Amino acid sequence: MNAARRNLCPLLWSLSVLIVGWAPAAAQPDPPVAGRQPKVDIVHGDIRQDDYYWLREKANPEVAAYLDAENAYAEEVLGFTAGFQDSLYEEMLARIKETDLSVPYREGDYLYYDRTEEGKQYEIYCRKRGSVEAPEQITLDVNRLAEGQTYMDVNVYAVSDDGNLLAYSTDSTGFREYTLHVKDLRTGRLLPDRIERVRSVVWAADNRTLFYTTEDPAKRPYRLHRHVLGGAEDDLIYEETDDLFRLFALRTRSKAGIVLYSVSLTTTEIRWLPAAEPAGVWRLILPRRQDRECMLEHRGDRFFLLVNDTGRNFRLVSAPVDDPDERNWVEVLPHRGDVMLEDIDCFAHHYVVYEREDGLPRFRITDLRSGDVHRVAFPEPVYDAYAWDNYEWETTTLRYKYESLVTPSSVFDYDMETRESELLKQDEVLGGFDPDRYRSERLYATADDGTRIPISIVCRRGRPQNGRGPLLLTGYGAYGWPHRIRFSSNDLSLLDRGVAAAIAHIRGGGEMGKAWHDQGRMKHKMNTFTDFIAATEFLVDQGYVSRNRLVIEGWSAGGLLMGAVANLRPDLFGAVVSHVPFVDVINTMLDASLPLTVGEYEEWGNPNVEDEYAYIKQYCPYTNLAAQAYPAMLVKTSFNDSQVMYWEPAKYVARLRSLKTDDNPMLLVTNMGAGHGGSSGRYDYLREVALDYAFILWQMGIVE
Repeated sequence: MNAARRNLCPLLWSLSVLIVGWAPAAAQPDPPVAGRQPKVDIVHGDIRQDDYYWLREKANPEVAAYLDAENAYAEEVLGFTAGFQDSLYEEMLARIKETDLSVPYREGDYLYYDRTEEGKQYEIYCRKRGSVEAPEQITLDVNRLAEGQTYMDVNVYAVSDDGNLLAYSTDSTGFREYTLHVKDLRTGRLLPDRIERVRSVVWAADNRTLFYTTEDPAKRPYRLHRHVLGGAEDDLIYEETDDLFRLFALRTRSKAGIVLYSVSLTTTEIRWLPAAEPAGVWRLILPRRQDRECMLEHRGDRFFLLVNDTGRNFRLVSAPVDDPDERNWVEVLPHRGDVMLEDIDCFAHHYVVYEREDGLPRFRITDLRSGDVHRVAFPEPVYDAYAWDNYEWETTTLRYKYESLVTPSSVFDYDMETRESELLKQDEVLGGFDPDRYRSERLYATADDGTRIPISIVCRRGRPQNGRGPLLLTGYGAYGWPHRIRFSSNDLSLLDRGVAAAIAHIRGGGEMGKAWHDQGRMKHKMNTFTDFIAATEFLVDQGYVSRNRLVIEGWSAGGLLMGAVANLRPDLFGAVVSHVPFVDVINTMLDASLPLTVGEYEEWGNPNVEDEYAYIKQYCPYTNLAAQAYPAMLVKTSFNDSQVMYWEPAKYVARLRSLKTDDNPMLLVTNMGAGHGGSSGRYDYLREVALDYAFILWQMGIVE
């Protein structure tokens, strides 16, 4: 059936999709062909020929033309789902409260919040002086900033201590290259102070001095500067010369100090400056020592430090501000092998340690007056909870967010003395959402080495576990970051069509502490991929899904996961959705000029080192593409991505098309005006989700 005939017979076409799960190969147009322009390298004796190296030439009009042709091809292949995409978009939009506002938080004399308005793509940041009954002042309308732009992101949003000035940074391309602006909130006017390539920004207590970090050509934050408003020239305070390390600055919750972190993926160095002394001398609090990581909090005359010097999961120590040398450390909470200490917040009378145990977050709260310790209990077997908008110092209230796979994002105030939580707001899901219609649970697969791999899963209640249902499985497994448990009203468009959604909490992530990360990085990286395969086989064996109705999905380093497992076990998956995938590991990690490369030698390895090159070569998706049958694939990227350059997925698709032996769809979709996270506008992003879901449901045999 050709495309013209398909347009004449939409009913027949829809029926064929429902029966076979994808369009017959004869109905598909011919895909674009990326011309081959070989580049040959010899690395450690290996001859490496890259026929698609030329796709790196971003300024070459042939590159943009090729990506446009790929977009046109994908649009044509998915043309029969255009109406379905519209339906999915409308039903997802109908669940969202388009005009809404966040829970206000207090900082200084003001209550701050943001709100959205129906039909507008971006947030509007606001505040009220004193109480919620006071008149509203709009501090920043992102919709106004986005006028005439295809992309807009606000990164820094920092108000001076006196409440008069707003420092904010914007990126209008998606390349995460931010420009700092300063706005006088009394007049609404922008000051002439404007700084390019800015990352972290911190106010000093004098309301006129800003400390900020800037990037080198590889987008590594490496210099700290001091800027006095109206000044002609800024002072360079510190430059990080080791390419493994990145700088970021922050103000402590106590407001008393400014902390400068110099961090690699394994090592931390910390400097300190009293916020009331912006012209003062920075003190070195914690010198760098290989494999020692640390986080610092401040209260009165003591520092509190989470440090991993006695064990990978960190312990808590305190030290006098006047002499915080290691010899003066006092252990407050010892290292525990089964509990990860992730972060700490100090308040006037309490401190909160954010722990992770059995793969789930816990809050450990200590009353500094009485020494009493308690933990906050959460009600569900699978959930996420994290601190949120805690800017007050003299308070007994901890504000946090809670959500699960069946509970919408909820803001609570927790009284640390009465030990009671008050729900302030739960995201409203329009259209009659009833959480009791769904169930979530925690399952465990067993890896080849006997390790138990957690799996979080959600589906409609009563969904048959008969081995014939569709399932979407996601994973990440990198950098020691736990895969967050998020509620998404968009996912109801899958769940209500009988799809189960699962997350494989594989090694390389941080779900089970630092050891979980260690077992999935460097020369243990293969565990990440075999864990995912073990989780997949478990779900198939237990009847949660049939292989031909199983779709897997990953983002960024999760896209590396998708590429690796598709090479290892292409027979196991019905389809793959890969967003901004890091699939050309060897070539990228050989190019020190690219963002992230050098800093990530401690995550993936350095292929300039022969044995590390040999290990990476085992799993690099681009390197290991082979002449075999692959699942259907949707690969998505953005032209202005600064983290995984667009050419990685573009090369991957071009090379895979030249090798694969099947007729399954192979689609590349490039957002030509965005970065790593896709579209910035909420409606534009929802259109992207609708396309993803149409592809996923098509491959599962569900198209309406």
